[in-house]
Amino acid sequence: MSQTLAPGSQLSGSPADSFGFRRILYSKKDYIATITINRPDVLNCFDMLTLNELGTAYLDAGRDDDIAVVVITGAGDKAFCTGADLKEQEEHILKKPNDYYKWMYAFIEMHDRLRNIGKPTIARLNGMVVGGGNELNMACDLAVAADHVTIKQVGAARGSVAAGGATQWLPLIVGDRRAREILLLCENIDAYTALDWGLVNQVVPGSMLDSAVQEMAEKLHNKLPECTRYTKQQMNFWRDFSWTMTIGHARDWLTLHAGHHETAEGLRAFRKKTELDYAQLHALKKEPQKACAQCKTEMPETFKFCGTCGKPLS
Repeated sequence: MSQTLAPGSQLSGSPADSFGFRRILYSKKDYIATITINRPDVLNCFDMLTLNELGTAYLDAGRDDDIAVVVITGAGDKAFCTGADLKEQEEHILKKPNDYYKWMYAFIEMHDRLRNIGKPTIARLNGMVVGGGNELNMACDLAVAADHVTIKQVGAARGSVAAGGATQWLPLIVGDRRAREILLLCENIDAYTALDWGLVNQVVPGSMLDSAVQEMAEKLHNKLPECTRYTKQQMNFWRDFSWTMTIGHARDWLTLHAGHHETAEGLRAFRKKTELDYAQLHALKKEPQKACAQCKTEMPETFKFCGTCGKPLS
C-alpha cells in the first residue's frame, strides 16, 4: 500500500498534517488520534485512495507512542461510511472485472492494519452505516452511535456478498440467527435495535456524540497500554481465525463474479436509484445462456448485447 512517511517515522508517529491526505482528515489531540472519512458528498464511501489513506493513518497512529486511543468516523451527520464507492466499481471494475482483485487487496490490508493497530479503537457512528461501513464499524473495538443512526448490510440485494468482515464477524457479535437476518434480509436496523443486538456499545443523542466518545476514550486511556494491547490480541482470536480462513477465498470469488449480470444490475439500479426487478432477474436464469466473447459473462441467448460490457453477442 502506498504511503507518505516523514523521515524518522518508521518507529514513531509523524505530525498529522504531514501526510497531505485528500480523502480523509487526520488529527491528533492529546492522546487521541481521530481519522475521518471526508467524503460527505458521496456518503463517505471509500474508493481506492480512501482505502490507501486509511491504511497509512492506521500505521502512523499505531506507531505513535503519544496516541492511546484511535477514533474513526465520517464527515457530516448523514453517514459514517456506506462501503465501497459504487461509481468507481461501475466505471472501472465492471469494464475490467479482474481489477476487483486489486481493489480487494487494498480493502484487506486496510482492515488488517486496523485490527492489528495495538491500541483501542472507537467507531464514532454519526449517520448511516452501510455494507463495508458496517464492516469498518465491527473492525473497531467499541462503537458509540448517535440515535439517528441506521445500520444495514446490502450485498445480497445489490449484487455482492458481504464477505469483507460481515459474514465472518456478525455471527460472533450478534449470534448466528441475527447475522443471517441481517445478511439475507438486508433491512435497516435502527440505533436502539443495534444496541440491543450488540452491534454498538452506546446510543446517545447526536448533540452528545462527541462528549460520549471523549468519555469512553478517557476511560480507555486510564488503563495500562501494554496490558490493553495484549488483551486485544487475545480477543482478536476468533475474528482473526474466521477472517484468515475465508478472506482469500472471498477475494477470488468476488473477483470471478465482479462481471456477473447480478452485480451489473445491482450497481446500475443503485446508481439510477431504482429498485431491482427481481422477477426479471429470476426469469433470466431460466433462459438458455451463452458467453460473451469479450468478457466471458453468461447472458441469455435472447440478448443482442452483453449486459456487462455492452459488446454485441454473436
